[in-house]
Amino acid sequence: MTASAFNFGLLIEAEDLVPHLGNEKLRIVDLSRASVYEQLHIPHALHLLPKLLLRQEENAMGLLPDLEGLKALIGYLNISPEHHVVAYDDEGGAWAGRLLWNLHCLGFENTSLLNGGIHAWLGAGLPTSSRQEQFLTVEHLLPVQLENKAEFQIGYQDLRQLVENKKIQIWDCRTEDEYTGLRLAARRGGHIPGARHFEWSTALNRENHLKLHPLPRTRQRLEQLGFDLDQPVVVYCQSHHRSGLAYILGRLLGWKIQVYDGAWSEWGNRLDSPIATGEVLS
Repeated sequence: MTASAFNFGLLIEAEDLVPHLGNEKLRIVDLSRASVYEQLHIPHALHLLPKLLLRQEENAMGLLPDLEGLKALIGYLNISPEHHVVAYDDEGGAWAGRLLWNLHCLGFENTSLLNGGIHAWLGAGLPTSSRQEQFLTVEHLLPVQLENKAEFQIGYQDLRQLVENKKIQIWDCRTEDEYTGLRLAARRGGHIPGARHFEWSTALNRENHLKLHPLPRTRQRLEQLGFDLDQPVVVYCQSHHRSGLAYILGRLLGWKIQVYDGAWSEWGNRLDSPIATGEVLS
């Protein structure tokens, strides 16, 4: 893959982005609610509806799109291998992280999450726009290839085998009520056996524009819960929306992390899946 012309890490601050606004090789992607985007957004940002990130089946609501769906996504983003994508949203980074995961599955790593999204941008007093941006059509679109997806994605059968052999750490990033089975969001409630619970939004600082808490703090909390960040982990939520941010967190912490995009919508809707209910593991 072509190296990024921008000296951005996977996580960037609002102030880092300002000097590059309007650069034709930068694609800023806004995954906020449409009503928010129409009112205000970062100048030159392209609005993306989350439905373009997903493929839905009867029992799995948030799967990686098929090749046609991914081609449609890349065509809409209008990006080449030379572009750098900065994603943000209005919820702390879940949908933005999901977009970056999709791109990583395509082998495209010139990506950054804007820490705190539109809330941090507004908190810093930076300029906004309500204008619908027009972009020149890119000639050499990013190729759609999935050789890299096994590094970042795991399917039901492979995960089930690892679960039954107790050979994988699993991170459930849903709410505690979903984890214990108190709240039912599929045919059956509960969690994947052996999964430990750390809700995705716990990593967000609501007193600081939904920016991430310092990474050492999150690392310490995960370790207190029994996770070993030197060993691989699989993360899931209900439909690989909230786990979009969890995935980015894992990457920022240097964790070898895969996403189970079938998520609880698949695991909990199947009648043959092993499940566990009850107290949070700690």
